[in-house]
Amino acid sequence: MGLGRRLYRGEIDVDFVGRRKLWYSLSAFLLLFSVAGLIFSAATHGSALNLGVEFKGGSVFSFAAPQAGIEKVRETMTEAGVHQPIVQQAGGSWRVTTETLDEANLSRVQQSVAKDLGVDPAQISITSIGASWGGEVATKAWLGLVVFMFAIILYLSMAFEPKMALAAIVALLHDLVITAGIYAWSGFEVTPATLLGFLTILGYSLYDAVVVFDMIKEVTAKLGTTSKKTYTMAANDALNHTLIRSLNTSLVAILPVAAILFIGTTLLGAGTLKDLSLALFVGMLVGTYSSLCVATPLLVTLKEREPKYQAIAKRLASTGGGKSGGAKRPATAKN
Repeated sequence: MGLGRRLYRGEIDVDFVGRRKLWYSLSAFLLLFSVAGLIFSAATHGSALNLGVEFKGGSVFSFAAPQAGIEKVRETMTEAGVHQPIVQQAGGSWRVTTETLDEANLSRVQQSVAKDLGVDPAQISITSIGASWGGEVATKAWLGLVVFMFAIILYLSMAFEPKMALAAIVALLHDLVITAGIYAWSGFEVTPATLLGFLTILGYSLYDAVVVFDMIKEVTAKLGTTSKKTYTMAANDALNHTLIRSLNTSLVAILPVAAILFIGTTLLGAGTLKDLSLALFVGMLVGTYSSLCVATPLLVTLKEREPKYQAIAKRLASTGGGKSGGAKRPATAKN
């Protein structure tokens, strides 16, 4: 509780910028881990991500069989001639995704499910999605992502400056790659709900970065030739001012998402929500980390190269100042 109160009152300065090499190393490891997952998945499954039927096309069988087990359902589908069926359970209902089947094979699988699992054939819902339609959905999804990224670059460049826009975009790509890597390693299915989750976490990460950058812009605007702070010190001080806000926002947002992911999918079998909640959970965690430990340190690295801030740093170094990554706050007065 003591640490929480000190954070809330702004009595703790964390040297985020001064530890940038640590954050860069950690991010490099996470990115390599994520890329390795994508490559491994592509090599073993033919696709970097486990794309849902909405993107690659296929057939979906939905039916209620409360007494059946996952192995029994998979065995029934395999014996009916289905190759590598994807079986998902939601309570007593089942959703089985297969490759694209023709009318004869659809009827054969339907009859097998009805016979082996004791299901009324009329209660088995069958949905077929063509590969061309799935490809069109995937193309539109990528187009939406590109438009979203372009709009972010334009907005940040107008609201702040190009270097802040660059730092924020790198942080967003950082979050997206790591989240995709987690999906590749976990084997979770990528559906339209997953893409909504990706876009949501990009917006969340952007919001967090904008809050931090707005404070940095306000603090560093006061830096002049006689300033007693380097750009590094001023940026780190601004980051600490927004720290508790970032942590509170993240905690409030993550708790309900964690409930959906860990309680809903394990106890209630909410398979549809799983696709969305994993993206949100991982993305929010990584987005909070990147706004504090990636975007700001990268911005400082870029800004420190400007002659104005190099001159301030040299002057303070020659007089013994500017050694600390963050400015010290005055001690709280005691009554």
